[in-house]
Amino acid sequence: METIPGLARSHPKISALLLGAISAFGFQPFHLWPLGLAAMAAFGWLAWQQAGWKRALLVGWLFGVAHFTATNNWIATAFTYQAEMPAALGWAAVPLLSLYLAIWPGLATAAAWLIARGKGLFAFALAFGACWIAAEWLRSWVFTGYSWGPFSMMLLGPWDRPGLARLLPFAGSYALSGAVVAAAVGGAALAAARRWAALGASVLAVTALIYWPAGRGGTGDLALTLVQPNLKQEDIDDASKFEDQFQTIAGLSKPLKPGARRLVLWPESGVPDYLRDGYPQRYYIQMTAGGDPAFARARIGDVIGPASLLLTGLVDLEIGTVDGRRKAIGAYNAVTSIDPDGKLGERYAKAHLVPYGEYLPFRALLEPLGLSRLVAGTIDFIPGPGPRTQDLGQYGMAGMQICYEIVFSGEVVDRGNRPDYIFNPSNDGWFGTWGPPQHLAQARMRAAEEGLPVLRSTTTGISAVIDARGVVREHIGRKVAGRIDTLVPTPKAPTWFARMGHWLTLIWGIVFLALSLVAMRFAGGYPTRNT
Repeated sequence: METIPGLARSHPKISALLLGAISAFGFQPFHLWPLGLAAMAAFGWLAWQQAGWKRALLVGWLFGVAHFTATNNWIATAFTYQAEMPAALGWAAVPLLSLYLAIWPGLATAAAWLIARGKGLFAFALAFGACWIAAEWLRSWVFTGYSWGPFSMMLLGPWDRPGLARLLPFAGSYALSGAVVAAAVGGAALAAARRWAALGASVLAVTALIYWPAGRGGTGDLALTLVQPNLKQEDIDDASKFEDQFQTIAGLSKPLKPGARRLVLWPESGVPDYLRDGYPQRYYIQMTAGGDPAFARARIGDVIGPASLLLTGLVDLEIGTVDGRRKAIGAYNAVTSIDPDGKLGERYAKAHLVPYGEYLPFRALLEPLGLSRLVAGTIDFIPGPGPRTQDLGQYGMAGMQICYEIVFSGEVVDRGNRPDYIFNPSNDGWFGTWGPPQHLAQARMRAAEEGLPVLRSTTTGISAVIDARGVVREHIGRKVAGRIDTLVPTPKAPTWFARMGHWLTLIWGIVFLALSLVAMRFAGGYPTRNT
């Protein structure tokens, strides 16, 4: 019977695919992080064994194809909530997207092979960590970026413990991913050299760091009511159900102590009505408030009550003139505040829009082929200017990040005007089973990186109050309606990452590269490629 190393040598392509798929189970919702690390360790050994950089590139790409296909399977669920394209197309869209995303681990693998050519596995591990940092950073912004699922995400602790999020303030997600990759492949080097005591000590240290208790975090004096209405995704755009949706969210928002100061949070898609004045009347026809935006605002003010301030997701329109007729030429996925008098505050518009979800790229080319957006509407959303902090007076300095925006490390805070907390309204109803826990995990990473609480209100879950260490203080599970009444956690002082951003990522990449060059000169008892 062939040994595992023998199987990898004789069938490297199949091995790379299997290991890529297995590694995805290190992520949420399974969170089998020892399995994920073991898969990366075995893959690092496999990549190091390749005879040339082109073969290393191929196995790295195949690893990425399987890893991203498994990790992003939730995207296929989105196709079941629209009628413009066949739902089965979603199962093709996920691997097609992965064919592109896999380029980055492929390039990282080939570059590490070239750097550590002919040297020991430990030197390769450090070079691989450096290259993985660069690959995740590039993936986050090239072609507008897709940074979902940094490898470091698997080493978050349970919800009440930070895990390796303790290191995020000093590194950031992408640098920590490189460290995790280097550590995993370094573990393979220890195993290959039969240094079992060192390997065992390393595993115990990682385990202890993941499960070490969090201690007590700080809490401020601002009361908070966070609402999850559990609006079914298939009903959100059904005008016949708008009034029922409003009554549901209104019923969950009533003050427990009338007249007490509090911040109320509603999710993305939380308001079915257009609240701005000045649109052509035909756009108000399906409103729950009789076609009157002033009345809609006033009744929301009545719902939250005196001394409360609401932050809610909503859709605003951009009106233009086309062929002499005023019509919507774009829309904004937005957050605004509403006070007890029904007065709207400053608008924050989502900057990181989802391709094919909120806009159709290459519309002139793709629309005639029958492709469309995955959410209702025929007009595209317009991107906002990026992270902004709103001064809400006695309700604090609020940073805004809508839904998917929260996954972009280093792009969630206005560094010139640091907020007290980040509000992250989201609609995760079309994210399937795997998506919501992964989305929550990435929100926890942003909280720890920036040293800021993240307040997540979602339509269907998982909603949560996350403190500045990445610890989930309170949450509402999936597919239930509920509310959280608590106090907003306090922010921490700006972290290293909050001060330096991706300059810190670059520094850590250089450190790992330098360490790999040192290791090439001192391979010691670590295995060479022919071991």
